Amino acid sequence: MVENPKMCLILLSYWMHKKYPFILAANRDEFYERPSAPVSVWNDFPDVIAGKDLKSGGTWLGITKKGRLAAITNYRDPESFKEDSPSRGWVVRDFLCGREDPHAYIEQIVAKQDRYNGFSMIMGDPSRLFSFSNRGYRQELSPGMYGLSNRLLNTPWPKTERGKNALESLLSQTDNPLPEDIFYILSDRSRPDDCELPDTGVGLEWERLLSSIFITGSIYGTRSSSVIMIDKRDRVMFIEKVFDGHPDPWMEVKFEFRISENLNQL
Repeated sequence: MVENPKMCLILLSYWMHKKYPFILAANRDEFYERPSAPVSVWNDFPDVIAGKDLKSGGTWLGITKKGRLAAITNYRDPESFKEDSPSRGWVVRDFLCGREDPHAYIEQIVAKQDRYNGFSMIMGDPSRLFSFSNRGYRQELSPGMYGLSNRLLNTPWPKTERGKNALESLLSQTDNPLPEDIFYILSDRSRPDDCELPDTGVGLEWERLLSSIFITGSIYGTRSSSVIMIDKRDRVMFIEKVFDGHPDPWMEVKFEFRISENLNQL
């Protein structure tokens, strides 16, 4: 059995496309029984647009009207898993709901990082992004194509490399990428050969299940897919498709707004 993950694949194009300097595509993989709410404007923090883990109250991915954004993945290491650790979803929640600059916030997390199970995250705003892991990694991101699964940024797992290459290929072929083309990348259910799989301590059957970009298991799989696109005029499009074990999405939520301006749900 694997521990409860948060967002489990993040693909990021950062200042690599002339129309959209920020494109994030992500799949959230989770046990189907864990209760959660789709992306929405939070009642208690109306600047925040994010999904919500209804068990612990945190989130895996979100953005604010002012452009603060964060996404987290679990660092897969069952040998070091602590049952009584605080929810890693609160690391994202507290950043989105707070005002600290990323440097100061990272220092706050470093001071208590050993309390948490392993995680890696991307955080900041469209003009300045950082990657941080409580497994001893931090970096301010320069323009580039990035992939993050359940390890460190750009750890070359097959699914991460496949997703990065597909997104890079798509963006090189069009001046106007469509969200559906990005969702198509996130829907890839193909699995690599066993010889390409990492050994993260969960056993071969779980490594196989977790190796595809879109995961389809009987009790665990890709619960939702999300795309965030921000253009040079700071216009944001945030779309989430919810699967929850279904072969096709049964819900789609879309928000469009300009950073620091009024939010409209379409």
